[in-house]
Amino acid sequence: MRKPRDYDAELKALEDKAKELKARKVQQLGELVIATGADAFTPEELAGALIVIAETKDTARREAWSKRGSAFFHSRSRRSAPSADRDSGSTTDRDTGSAQTHPGGAQPAPGSAGAA
Repeated sequence: MRKPRDYDAELKALEDKAKELKARKVQQLGELVIATGADAFTPEELAGALIVIAETKDTARREAWSKRGSAFFHSRSRRSAPSADRDSGSTTDRDTGSAQTHPGGAQPAPGSAGAA
């Protein structure tokens, strides 16, 4: 006969893990807001923009946003080592890749893959 499982202990461990993951998610979302420069907006502006994004059903627009976000993360990870050597211009460097598309917000840049 094998030893009975301690379901209460396993459940407690899973709950602790879930709390840890939620806390990490909240921290990473905050870091993302800061990294994108969105911390300059009011909470109301951010909430409104996120509501619009959540309600958007236009798959082409969502795909364009996804590509832009992917490019953001790709360019940040590539620059992470060199940016430590530079003290000035970090905001300019961050915005360089998206300067064409920023004024329209959700619109892809002319000639990009999302503008068909």
